[in-house]
Amino acid sequence: MVKEADSRGQIPGTPPSARPCGKRLLVLGGGYVGMYTALHLQHRLKGELAHGAAEIVLITPDPYMTYQPFLPEAAAGSISPAHVVVPLRRVLSKCRIIIGEATAVDHAKRTATVTTLATEEEGTGATELTYDELVIAPGSISRTLPVPGLAAYGIGFKTLEEAIGLRNHVIEQMDIASSTRDPALRDAALTFVFVGGGYAGVEALGELEDMARYTARYYHNIKPADLKWILVEASDRILPEVGEEMGGYAIRELRSRNIDVRLETRLDSCENRIARLSDGSRFPTRTVVWTAGVKPAPLLAATDLPRNSHGRLRCTPRLTVEGTEHAWAAGDAAAVPDITSDDPDALCAPNAQHAVRQAKVLAENLAASLHGKPLKEYAHRNAGSVASLGLHRGVAHVYGRKFKGYPAWLMHRIYHLSRVPTLNRKARILAEWTLSGLFKREIVSLGSLEHPRAEFEQAAGGGTGRNTPKPPSGGGGPRST
Repeated sequence: MVKEADSRGQIPGTPPSARPCGKRLLVLGGGYVGMYTALHLQHRLKGELAHGAAEIVLITPDPYMTYQPFLPEAAAGSISPAHVVVPLRRVLSKCRIIIGEATAVDHAKRTATVTTLATEEEGTGATELTYDELVIAPGSISRTLPVPGLAAYGIGFKTLEEAIGLRNHVIEQMDIASSTRDPALRDAALTFVFVGGGYAGVEALGELEDMARYTARYYHNIKPADLKWILVEASDRILPEVGEEMGGYAIRELRSRNIDVRLETRLDSCENRIARLSDGSRFPTRTVVWTAGVKPAPLLAATDLPRNSHGRLRCTPRLTVEGTEHAWAAGDAAAVPDITSDDPDALCAPNAQHAVRQAKVLAENLAASLHGKPLKEYAHRNAGSVASLGLHRGVAHVYGRKFKGYPAWLMHRIYHLSRVPTLNRKARILAEWTLSGLFKREIVSLGSLEHPRAEFEQAAGGGTGRNTPKPPSGGGGPRST
């Protein structure tokens, strides 16, 4: 590991003459918490940033923030992928954005170990970056289990790349089924297994089933009834956030569309493209989508900050890391006490609703601490939950009131449209929804984009081109955001 010559820990790519001498606020992660915290800080510290008394540095693996609630619609083609992400450099114009990853934090020394695209190319190893205040918000990654075959054949659904890859994969399976003469291959290609009955699994299944059923009309030998969709959930209910009654309605709605919902069932194996369930069922399939929960990002284990039994940082209601000065956290990475609950041990749920609101309080408190002002506690009662089950279908439990069908689906769209960052994104998404009501759905697969050099390699004699057998879908896990 190479340590920067500058004792302040020079930001990679910064010329010596541009080194600021003010306080450095280091934000690790460009997801909900990272982006919104930096956004609020650049407004609250406008004067300090202008005069060099402070600088905000954000380190993130991707140059954008993904609005994950819209991933199912992006996968189904209802929203352009470019409109589901928010470019950080445009939104955080007063911040320094470093595309890289923090691999370790030594808070006792106020240093973070950082790798960037440049350090990989230079071969110099990671660098150490010093800071005065730390906001740690690396998000979470998919929580997987040691299921045989899962690493080889499973497909995640946490990043934009995975969502678009899954869309391409589903249409590709329909192409395979349409052209094969092997009944077993056709059946496996048209069988889609989703594991996990939370938001990600149910919404992804609902949107993609809706898309595939629509797409089937353009195949001369595939009917919607030929498609087999299976939802596997280990507990006795799905969508627990919307309540038992609405969760029950969601099950009935899915089953009315011939979706096989299996409760209190686990995926035991998916080796050799065969999904074996704990109830003894066996399904040959080429598609296993894993959405069974998340776990804290690996970075948290590489810090000297206190964590709870689930690996999340122990925090106070003021969003400071417990027993630690100059360290802050929120969102998936933080175990924040829920002071609105009657249970003294209750923690805020690691969801987007809390993350966005926590980020605002975190930024206010961090700015207040720099100005010597008192901090406030985070307190927010859950307003409710909304979930889409496909086009014009949904469930909602908002402020104690329950909705289902079209009203719930409309509430889902209105709520998330109001929450997606920037007016630019709101306008583009609204325009796409309007146009989708006037024109037919786009059903083209752009799977070749995942291998852009294949055709050139064929021409250059280095490969077999576009039809080169690809590795099983789902290779490579989701990155921390």
